[in-house]
Amino acid sequence: MNTDIALKEREATGRHIRVGMVGAGATGRAIALQLGTPVPGIRLVAIANRTLAHAERAFREAGIQEWVRADSVREVEAAVSHGLPVLTENASALTSCDAIDIVVEVTGTIEPALQVVLQCFEYRKHVVLVNCELDSLLGPILKVKADRAGVVLTNTDGDEPGVALTLLRYLQSVGLRPVAAGNIKGMVDHYRTPETQRGFAEKYDQDVRKITSFADATKLSMETTVIANSTGFHVGRRGMYGPACKDVREMANLLPAEQMLATGLVDYSLGASPYTGAWVIVHEDQPLKRAQLTYYRLGDGPFFVFYTPFHLPYLQIASTIGRAVVHHDATVAPCRGPVCEVLTMAKRDLKAGEHLDGVGGFCTYGLIDNAAPARAISAMPMSLSEGYVLRRDIAKDEAISFHDVVAPLDRLADRLWQEQNIRWSYPANKALQHPPVAAQLAGRGK
Repeated sequence: MNTDIALKEREATGRHIRVGMVGAGATGRAIALQLGTPVPGIRLVAIANRTLAHAERAFREAGIQEWVRADSVREVEAAVSHGLPVLTENASALTSCDAIDIVVEVTGTIEPALQVVLQCFEYRKHVVLVNCELDSLLGPILKVKADRAGVVLTNTDGDEPGVALTLLRYLQSVGLRPVAAGNIKGMVDHYRTPETQRGFAEKYDQDVRKITSFADATKLSMETTVIANSTGFHVGRRGMYGPACKDVREMANLLPAEQMLATGLVDYSLGASPYTGAWVIVHEDQPLKRAQLTYYRLGDGPFFVFYTPFHLPYLQIASTIGRAVVHHDATVAPCRGPVCEVLTMAKRDLKAGEHLDGVGGFCTYGLIDNAAPARAISAMPMSLSEGYVLRRDIAKDEAISFHDVVAPLDRLADRLWQEQNIRWSYPANKALQHPPVAAQLAGRGK
């Protein structure tokens, strides 16, 4: 049964998918706004957030007039059973609650989000990660743990990785061969800071560090890393090529053909119409099939660009929730071990003794690279960088390695990062060869 039909049936019979959401920032509030419509077959039944006022705002903006506060699992279950939405400061009350079917993690954090995800696995709950910071760092090892628990771990449709993978999987299903995928970006400036982005963030009621990560290429690198880890595609060079063009269809001729055919590529277009969304490039070497694609105005080939001209995470997440619960289908999930990583790069000249301030800060930005060369230099992932202290001076635009830093106190994310590296080791001389994307997708979970 198709997801939309299954959701309509659930709506008609009152068997709604019960969603608990952790996080009530700008993205969380937008998701609550959409799910509070409500979406057929889906109900937002609970929000957990450290600041309850933000969660209350999310419910009010979604048109939900009545809710209750709860601290314990029992209180949450009682409220949901009576049809009352729940607010709580205790995320564990959602992850361990039988009255919730799926948890949407939308905090943008690492340690707190990791605790939520692992608790969901413990209590056999599906998880939607609206959190590329965590997914790009630990997605592969978390996928292993989700499989062991028998639940779905997925990034979301509407965010660029989900838009790209939904399109890519469709193209594969009709017999085309995807060889590249990526984002449409309007600008990239590695040296933007919370100070330069403050006005924009305030104008649109957004977190200034998140907005900074959008501008300085960190979020772009994290999103394309999620795509790479879900397809087996590599990056052509550290930071990607990012060719500027007027129209996204020009990308067919702007990326190295030999790399697309050899390994597949993740990348981005800069300044291209339609200015938002995601694209996939396919290769067609049969003359008659190429002629058909050309007839339908997709270009001259042999590379052809397909694209989705929008990405709306708050809206399209409903599709991901439905697919996960109804069909146990992940919109976006790692296919094996890490293919790419996000390196920590100095945003300015840094001095020994400085504390790194993490994603969207003043010290560093993130750049995507292939996993093998990243491990060869012991590169420190951007998502782990906050709290580390520099042992030595670092020049602007230099990659920071674990040899350059003193670790903060022992963290769960650091331990899982080590577990992931042990499971999938990348010696310096390992060739960058992976199976074709179709084989990767077919072998998910193995």
